[in-house]
Amino acid sequence: MTGPILAKSPKLPVTAPVPDMNRVEAPDEAAPGQPPQSGDVPVPEKRPPGPNDAKPPETAPAPAPKPVGAGKAADQSDEAEPNPVGSDKAPEKQEPAKTEKTRPPDPRSSAVAADELPAEEIACRDRLKALGVVFKEHAAEHDAKVGCSIPYPIVVSKLGPSIDLAPEAELNCPMAEALGRFMKDVVTPVAKEELGSQVKAIAQASAYVCRPRHNGGKISEHAFGNALDIASFTLADDTRVDVGPRPPEKQGKFLDKVRAAACGPFKTVLGPGSDPDHELHFHLDLEPRRHNGTFCQ
Repeated sequence: MTGPILAKSPKLPVTAPVPDMNRVEAPDEAAPGQPPQSGDVPVPEKRPPGPNDAKPPETAPAPAPKPVGAGKAADQSDEAEPNPVGSDKAPEKQEPAKTEKTRPPDPRSSAVAADELPAEEIACRDRLKALGVVFKEHAAEHDAKVGCSIPYPIVVSKLGPSIDLAPEAELNCPMAEALGRFMKDVVTPVAKEELGSQVKAIAQASAYVCRPRHNGGKISEHAFGNALDIASFTLADDTRVDVGPRPPEKQGKFLDKVRAAACGPFKTVLGPGSDPDHELHFHLDLEPRRHNGTFCQ
């Protein structure tokens, strides 16, 4: 006897689960040292920076604006350097330009002649005669505008018994006396020693001249009859010894000794080598100096 026949249940289709669109699945983390699986989002590992890690590049500061007129060499302008554009530094105060101080007038410029010859002038003329200096009186010289003045000038034609001065020179008496003594004490014995002869004449290039110095500064000592320029010496045998930069050897020794010995009796001595204006003569003067000093070149 057969049992009841059971009917087979029909197979139902398997339905896939419906994903929840509002749910975000977190990806699985990869094992340390393993690359992330396909579809995973890599998450960088956070750790403190190590000593070998490269430092992030520093941002270079913006270049400072150049000063107005930058690029000009500093030694090409004597103007003050302007402040940079946008600088809050106050401009430096400009120093006022220094002006050259005006020289005080020479007190000798205001000297005028008295009605009678002063005692010191009379005594000076007596000493000139004793030295054999030949001279004559001259009218007073005075120019208030330029500053020239010789209250009691003399015109000298001989600086000793046998030494002519040509052309004759207008000088003050103290300068004439200093020249007469210098010819007697220095020039005559040095000429005999170095040249074996006597000096018989002096050629002068300038005596009294109413003018300032060549550089336009102080008034010249020539303007007071206080200077003489000697261009040459003539010996008894008519040999002429010219003052210049390259004299013959024997004449050079004579000139050098005369020039060196002049520094003392005269307060200023200039000649070849001192400046271009004195290349061809000796300048001798009695300019008053502090502490009775001298200026010799």
